[in-house]
Amino acid sequence: MSAAAVWDEIAPIHGAILEHPFVRGLGDGSLPADAFGRYVVQDALFLADYARALALCGARAQDADALRMFCRHAADAIEVERDLHERLMGRLDIDPAGAEPSPACLGYSSFLLQASALRERHEAIAAILPCYWIYREVGAALAAGGSPDPRYAAWIATYDGDEFAAAAQGAIDAADRALRDLSGAALASALRHARIAARYEWMFWDSAWRGEAWGP
Repeated sequence: MSAAAVWDEIAPIHGAILEHPFVRGLGDGSLPADAFGRYVVQDALFLADYARALALCGARAQDADALRMFCRHAADAIEVERDLHERLMGRLDIDPAGAEPSPACLGYSSFLLQASALRERHEAIAAILPCYWIYREVGAALAAGGSPDPRYAAWIATYDGDEFAAAAQGAIDAADRALRDLSGAALASALRHARIAARYEWMFWDSAWRGEAWGP
């Protein structure tokens, strides 16, 4: 089995993400700035834990190439994407001090950390893969039409860029190796982890769109 099985599993969710008003608004420029600001703040909080999940995947890698790759990606998630968030927050005049993870953000990051620390290697890699793959495909889809809003165009350019595409392909290749000999219950569990992660991707954008907040 290959990583293509993961894409087959999450493709319908990716389709729903492309149709979400948040994502469509990034492309046509109609997304309200406050919704984008909520997303940027939450994404910055999420990436701190995503980097930890990547480092855990690196520690459990089956070969030296995957170890180096996941550790490098963990550092990039902190440095490269943090720089993007800081630039966007400056353009949006946002001060993220005191921000707390939304329910969707906390749920997603907790799921990835649990999968990366406690589940089998193939489940961990399947769980972290949709973030790479979906962002690459969303970036490419939106880049095809561009965005009239320069803030959204900067976000799109990051995820449509060659650097992110190479990182995503590296994760796909690692998943190919991790899933290669799987069948039966092991494969089903890996695909279930990928499906849950993809659903959280949808929920993450929906959360920012709706202004999701904690109760009392």
